[in-house]
Parts: sequence; structure tokens; C-alpha cells
Amino acid sequence: MPIYAVKTTASQERTVADMIMNREEDDIHAALAPDSLTSYVMVEAENDGIISRVLEEIPHARSMVPGESGISEVEHFLSPKPDVEGIAEGDIVELIAGPFKGEKAQVQRIDEGKDQVTVELYEATVPIPVTVRGDQIRVLDSEER
Repeated sequence: MPIYAVKTTASQERTVADMIMNREEDDIHAALAPDSLTSYVMVEAENDGIISRVLEEIPHARSMVPGESGISEVEHFLSPKPDVEGIAEGDIVELIAGPFKGEKAQVQRIDEGKDQVTVELYEATVPIPVTVRGDQIRVLDSEER
């Protein structure tokens, strides 16, 4: 099934995708608005004619990009990347949520399966290992860079 790219107004990707799917057209099978793709929506449809017709009635939908894509070109948008990706042991991080918000810490251990990181707080008198979710920290300084 071909996949077509639709250009949208910036920050209106999700709205356009929802409007396309709310049309309940039999020939349109899916619409995807990935966060990492600004101003575009990917639409899976039988042909580009049906999309062109639907886009005429949808605000914030600008145009259709000529050509079509296959699933292999968009499948990397379909699986979420773990929050701990790009974090390495020894990195200096800041906790951005939870009871230790604002504290700096050093990464001791990474559990990719659970998407958790064990850190040791910098300013603690006694080193205390704290396990937090990957989305609760922000890397300040990485040893790999």
C-alpha cells in the first residue's frame, strides 16, 4: 500500500491527521503525524487522487508531495525510541522531575529494558543511588563528546 506525504501548517500535523481519519474514506487506511517530522503527515491510501480530493476540504493541509513511499521508509517513525537512548554511564545529568528535581547526578547504571537510569547525586554527603525513569533526566555533560 503506498504512503503519501502531505505538507501542513507548522504545529497542525496532528489536527490534519485527525481530520483526514475523521473523513472515514474507505480508500484512506491510516494517517501518521510523527513528532520528529515537522509540517508533514504521512497518509496510507489506495491512490493519490483520494488524498487530493480530501485535502481540498481540510484547513491547514497545504499540498501533497509528489511521489509515494513504501512502509520501509516510514517504519522508523512507528516504534518509539527509548528515553535512555543517548545516555551513557558516567554522564553528568540533571533531574528534571520527581523529589530530586534540579539536582545534578552522575549516571551509574542504565536499564534499557525498563527505560530506567540509576544515578548518584552529586551534592549528597553520602552517595545515594537513585533510580529514575529515562524521561526524568536531562544530559548536561557526556564523556563520549
